[in-house]
Amino acid sequence: AWFSYADSPYRLAPYEDLVANPKATIRYDATAADNTASRVEAYGQDGSRMWTADNQVHLVTMVEKLLVPALSKLSNFVPGGGIWMNTQRPEWNDANNALVGHGLSMVTLCHLRSYLKFLASVLRESDLIQIDVSTQVDDWMTAIFDILEKHGEHLGGELTDARRKEVLDGLGRAFSEYRSTLYAKGLSGAVPVAVSAILDLCRIATAHLDDTIRRNRRSDGLYHSYNLIRFDADGSSARIEHLYEMLEGQVAVISSGLLSSQEKLDVLESLFDSSTYRPDQQSFMLYPARRPPAFLEKNVIPDSHVTGNPLLSSLLAAGDVSVILVDRDGRHRFNPAFLNVSDLEAALVALAADEHWNPLVSSHHEATVDTYEQVFGHHGHTGRSGSMYGYEGIGSIYWHMVAKLLVATQEAVFDAETQGSSSDVLHRLIEMYWRIRSGLGFEKTASEFGAFPIDAYSHTPAHAGAQQPGMTGQVKEEIITRIGELGVRVSKGNVRFETMLLRQHEFLTEATRWQIFDLEGHERELDLPARSLGFTFCGLPVVYRLTDDQATVSVLSPDGQRTTNSGIELGDVASRVLFRRSGEIIQIEVEIPSTSLAPPRETT
Repeated sequence: AWFSYADSPYRLAPYEDLVANPKATIRYDATAADNTASRVEAYGQDGSRMWTADNQVHLVTMVEKLLVPALSKLSNFVPGGGIWMNTQRPEWNDANNALVGHGLSMVTLCHLRSYLKFLASVLRESDLIQIDVSTQVDDWMTAIFDILEKHGEHLGGELTDARRKEVLDGLGRAFSEYRSTLYAKGLSGAVPVAVSAILDLCRIATAHLDDTIRRNRRSDGLYHSYNLIRFDADGSSARIEHLYEMLEGQVAVISSGLLSSQEKLDVLESLFDSSTYRPDQQSFMLYPARRPPAFLEKNVIPDSHVTGNPLLSSLLAAGDVSVILVDRDGRHRFNPAFLNVSDLEAALVALAADEHWNPLVSSHHEATVDTYEQVFGHHGHTGRSGSMYGYEGIGSIYWHMVAKLLVATQEAVFDAETQGSSSDVLHRLIEMYWRIRSGLGFEKTASEFGAFPIDAYSHTPAHAGAQQPGMTGQVKEEIITRIGELGVRVSKGNVRFETMLLRQHEFLTEATRWQIFDLEGHERELDLPARSLGFTFCGLPVVYRLTDDQATVSVLSPDGQRTTNSGIELGDVASRVLFRRSGEIIQIEVEIPSTSLAPPRETT
């Protein structure tokens, strides 16, 4: 038990309050914050951690630290919809920040599935039989498992709104009970938990997530990224509404681990046929470019909603403009002073205080609120992604997300090869990879990109070139994918050189001299012959040479000794030396059969 928790003073509301108002769910506990500040003053930064009753930092195992984020996501799982975003913060793409509250994330659900599979694989490969877990976390985990196991028999069958709410109620209340104990008493001692129990949780949770992913496949071959949830007034059911297609949902589902290689290929091909594709940039927008209504087109109430609502029609006849009015063009509009439905609710409360209006307000309150929502669509408002033209808004390509798509597609290529997919599927996935890569900025001229192509930029709106230069996450993704393109793979500590993505035209056509720096920072030169290429990995030069013979890997030591192995593996011992950067190896040479390279890229 080497790990700790931060003692955060923010408190998430009880489950029933989350349902009642999912956009106001956090409060700040000033007393808890003061107590933590006092500990920091007395003990230093250890005081900012969660403490035990006997004034020690509460320490837990790594397994518990891995388990808690999975439990928190599963506690907000909405069958058929995604992970409920009810903690007043957006996800990775904060251009969708208005989805907080009513939004359900299929993006998080897909990544949660991948996380659970990873956690399960680590535990299976360990020699652990049981592990210590805080008592309250164990109780929480048991409650989540019991709920998911109970409803597992319905997977693949009809999913009613009532059953969806029943599952959400059980999960949400289990989390709420855990939080109330945590906030009041903190965490107490640990209990031994069987690793098999954690594996059982991963199993049943993954089955539920898989069912929801399958239900979110769209008719166009893509998958839903975000959905919306609506709770019935009587608390008996929860309805799901789908939003439009988004790029990040496709990246997430490809990375989820659920889809076969053919299914991943189908998603990628559907992407290029979708309205998220921008041919002018050979790349993908975050979402289809939609035309928002002009200012005067907003806040227009359909006549049928006025004539069919005795409250609204009576207010108009009486000349009362507290809720509704008529503009000079004869269109009906809600009071323009209303910022949101809360203002409308306040106006209706004020009207109900008048005995003349009280009966009409009582009878037509819900219909009036429903009309307001239909007119403004606040429930489905995504944020700046649906209202601005820059900053990852309407018509924008967000280059970091395209780079994430590149990573996911590269992983799909490697998975297809590992799983023995057909050569046709593998080659088509490779073609998809290079087609996505060809849309990135460094593949373009300055006039095409609208900026210096080798610089990292945030986004490209429809009306301009690349905008917002800066060291975005895209740089990280491009480093990761470049290493993958060169074929460097690490499996269980052993380095392999698998060049299925490398293209022959990257090899030198004539000999050249290569200037590099060694591990001590000294400059050295290497001769690279024709039909070779060089790069560095862990500070060491790696030289590829094309051959018509079999693959080999050679290691050169400082004394000039060469050790050669057949195949594409560096070997466990040499790999450990490479990672240590000890200087025992000065160069790695790999003979690459030309038949192992990526097929020539097709013209698209």
